[in-house]
Amino acid sequence: MTADRRAQIHRRTLTVVVISQAFGGAGLAAGISVGALIAQDMMGTESLSGVPTALFTLGAALAAFLVGRITQRAGRRTGLGLGFTAGGVGAIGVVAATHLANPALLFLSLFVYGAGTSTNLQARYAGTDLAAPERKGTAVSIAMVATSIGAIAGPNLIEPTGGLATSLGLPSLTGPFLLAAVAYLLAGAVLFAMLRPDPFLLARELESQTPDALDADAARAADEQEPSGSGSDGLPRLVLVGALVMVISQFVMVAVMTMTPVHMRAHDHNMGAVGLVIGLHIGAMWLPSLVTGLLVDAIGPRPTAIASGSILLAAGVTAALAPDDSLTALIIALVLLGLGWNLGLVAGTTMVVKGTRPATRASTQGSIDVWVNIFGASAGAVSGVLMHAAGFSVLAIAGGIVALIIVPALALAPRAGR
Repeated sequence: MTADRRAQIHRRTLTVVVISQAFGGAGLAAGISVGALIAQDMMGTESLSGVPTALFTLGAALAAFLVGRITQRAGRRTGLGLGFTAGGVGAIGVVAATHLANPALLFLSLFVYGAGTSTNLQARYAGTDLAAPERKGTAVSIAMVATSIGAIAGPNLIEPTGGLATSLGLPSLTGPFLLAAVAYLLAGAVLFAMLRPDPFLLARELESQTPDALDADAARAADEQEPSGSGSDGLPRLVLVGALVMVISQFVMVAVMTMTPVHMRAHDHNMGAVGLVIGLHIGAMWLPSLVTGLLVDAIGPRPTAIASGSILLAAGVTAALAPDDSLTALIIALVLLGLGWNLGLVAGTTMVVKGTRPATRASTQGSIDVWVNIFGASAGAVSGVLMHAAGFSVLAIAGGIVALIIVPALALAPRAGR
């Protein structure tokens, strides 16, 4: 295969991923926007309003593991397609559970719905399989920025989709999950139909033919066994530090984001305002990705990750100091929160991609995303309890302090991984 042909397939892969992620982003927004509110209404208590986020994030953790293993065996098309389909089925279950006021079905469906969230994240790896080594960060970011198309629109459709749900005889809060069901199923259909040839399988085949030609960075990370470059578990230290950056970014973002709709509704903000804040937050999570990827490729993932920790701290402080009735202050805080997460995810993902090779890349990426989602789930569960006990300001400050763990952790990353 010529370099031009590989580049052509890479561009086609990115096009298909962009289309699927545009749909997937719309599905992603439902759980973030109204999942906590549905649980609060059904359970009658604020302290359990973090449970939906915990459940669909735990479901995302399991899905990350399964999608990674399926991808390793059958390719990105099958792994990602099945993940989005499961997310759509889960969204349908949430609608049914809310209509029936059945908490057990709600919690089970939210768990399954998490597969769509996980697949949204896993799709960022699909664009890197055939990317040139110096363009890995940009390839990650293109997949992520596509998600913003649907992710920004989703929360701002809370009221229109709520009206649609009401016209169908369903509770208004199920509207975003109706949208999620359609969006996830369409995303899966696009991948099943169009992601050919499979980029992961092709990259693995190319590597087997020319072992070190496809990705020199991954070759160095896998082959060099110096103590300064490898972790105790056999993974390159660059991969371990990249995973930690993603885990911390996810934990802080989920903890503060989950309780923001509950905090806003408690202080008389209407659902349109909630949708605006969450929509801008999700936009800040995904939309800067194109610039972020270029930044990572230009200056390296280490400085980008330091910026992530600093911005997440600023987001926590801003949210804590925001007056309860100030929509503008909450928008600024949640935009900073999304931007800090974006920088951490793109920087951490680039470290992981550079530190792995196609022979083991998909399973390693899936395993790392398991931990990203487990920590996100724990953040969702803990956030409701902490807010109930100490208030939203304490929760936000605590999240900002945790984000600073990223900075000293980067000292462990080998500088040769830039």
